[in-house]
Amino acid sequence: MTQERRQQRLRRYWDKHADSYDRQMGFFDRHLFAGSRDWVCSLAAGQVLEVAVGTGLNLAHYPAGVRLTGIDHSPEMLRIASDRAGQLGLAADLRQGDAQALEFGDASFDTVVCTFSLCAIPDDRAAVAEMARVLRPGGLLLLADHVEAVPWPARAAQALIELISVPVQGEYLRRRPARHAQALGFTIEAHDRLKLGIVERLAARKPQPARARDDRRGPALACQPAPAGVPHRATIAAIMSAASTSPAAIMDARRPREVLRGSSR
Repeated sequence: MTQERRQQRLRRYWDKHADSYDRQMGFFDRHLFAGSRDWVCSLAAGQVLEVAVGTGLNLAHYPAGVRLTGIDHSPEMLRIASDRAGQLGLAADLRQGDAQALEFGDASFDTVVCTFSLCAIPDDRAAVAEMARVLRPGGLLLLADHVEAVPWPARAAQALIELISVPVQGEYLRRRPARHAQALGFTIEAHDRLKLGIVERLAARKPQPARARDDRRGPALACQPAPAGVPHRATIAAIMSAASTSPAAIMDARRPREVLRGSSR
């Protein structure tokens, strides 16, 4: 199957399931994702791009003052998102687009958000690279997704589920998009894994371009400040600290964590 035909098939799938999507995701938001939408969206600032905005489940979680653009490849999903934005009184630029080939210019946004969607984008590595491209130097990449679990029995179960979920709906359960961000040179400023490691969320800052000191001595290592309005590391740490006192977070703290650079195997 060609990439174009695969894209069309997936678009038809999500168009067909758009009306039931909120109900399905509501269960996971309550029982698995543990406040991850609030966690991610509370850090967004300035000119914000949400990749794979879907039906707009994140829209109510953004702080006032953000200038939001959202893209999705499903017209039916976007229809619901547009209705939701209207109900919230939120001015958002919602448009159809491909996460693997964003139509925006380089360094167009202060914050890029993607929640629970990289699992269903055919080439997640290309999608993260595109998010990095359109993000301004010093800006924040905010991700949350379900990923490969830490305990091996859970990973084995995920592998079995993928035998059905991948061919039917293009849904991968064992990806690790955080590693793609690291490979692109992002600094991980906040990182958490919940529910046996199945849910991963992170805030990663795009590096500033190096300033050449001398052609023979190589580039400067110092970074520039974040764009105006984008939370600094201290702010992110404070939000993480506050979140860690919630009952759900306290319970999750008792579950195993994985160091990002290490292996879960």
